[in-house]
Parts: sequence; C-alpha cells; structure tokens
Amino acid sequence: MDIDGKIRDLANEYAQRLEQRVDQRVQEMEDDDTSHHLIYRVLGIDGTEGHMIDVYQSKGRFLYNYAGRFLENAVKLCFAERFPEANSQWIPNTQGQRPSRFQIDCLVGSDAIEIKWRDATTDGDHITKEHTRIMAVRDAGYTPVRVMFYYPNRSQAIRIQQTLETLYSGVGGEYYSGDLAWAYVHDRTRVNLLDILRRLARENVQPH
Repeated sequence: MDIDGKIRDLANEYAQRLEQRVDQRVQEMEDDDTSHHLIYRVLGIDGTEGHMIDVYQSKGRFLYNYAGRFLENAVKLCFAERFPEANSQWIPNTQGQRPSRFQIDCLVGSDAIEIKWRDATTDGDHITKEHTRIMAVRDAGYTPVRVMFYYPNRSQAIRIQQTLETLYSGVGGEYYSGDLAWAYVHDRTRVNLLDILRRLARENVQPH
C-alpha cells in the first residue's frame, strides 16, 4: 500500500474511534447529575443550551486528543516511508527524577523529533519541563527537533513558544512551526503530507 493509502486508512481508523468515543460519552451524559445547571441559569444560560455546552465541551476534549494523535502517527508514517528504521524510543531523564524517562516521538538517525499538532499551553512550568526533556535528549547523544504544525493564537502561549524556540536553538536543536513544519516533513520524507490531508478533508467534509 502506498503512503496515501496508509494515511487514508489511519484517518478512517481515528474518525471511527472518535465517533464511537463521542457517542459513548453523549450517551453517558444522559444520566449525569445536572444540578450545576442552576448556576448556568443564574448566568442566563437555559437548560437546553447548558446541556449542549456540556456536550460540546466533552466533544472538544476528545477531538483535540484524537486530532493530535492522528497527526503524530501520520507524520510517523511519512518518516517510516523514507526511513524504515525510524521509530519511537525511550530515553532516561538525566536531569531529574520525574519523570524517570522521556519518549522520543520519532528517532531518525541522530534527530530526536518531537511531533506536536499544536501547543496552546500558557503554563510557565511547561518551559522548565521542556528544557529538562531537550537536555535529556542531548545527553542521550541526539539532536532535539520540535515540529509543531499549528501555532497558538493567544499572546501568553505565543511567548512560551518563542521561549521554547530559543531553548532549542541554545542546545543546537531545531524548531519548526506552521508552514516550516509542513515543509520540514516534506523535505525530509518526500511525502507532501499537507496535500494528502487537504485532499482527505475535501472528501470527508463537503462544502455547504
């Protein structure tokens, strides 16, 4: 099977799993305690709208999680197509006790590639954790590479990403985001992942 077919199958698998998980959760919510809707009503949100807000909040959490996992695995398929030896690998945390180890999403030669579909965190501790991780990657003899496809919109999250980019540069690593992330995958693997995903999106969601 060619890479287009592999990514198509992966997309279908994640779409089915997402639909099943969402349907299960919506069914579970039918029996939820909705006494908290009192506060919604105090703030001008009626019961029907409050219920839909709860439903979509749950759907959003699942969608975000499945979207990230799908894109990470799609990128791994691209690298495996070009570099059959590419794989995930655990390395010890040489900079602290927690966590005891870190996972490299995709190890290609000496490049330890971390794949993020997006990172909208505003938690300052995220910088410390990421610095610890990339130093552990360096201690393991690898070059830390961060590939993040969608840049955050909020100012605090943007500042954190700018700091992370500086951290990667400071240890001789590489940081790619947005268009540069898509180009990096294309250049390294010779697979135009963005084009494949755009075609799948057109097939799966017809314009109104």
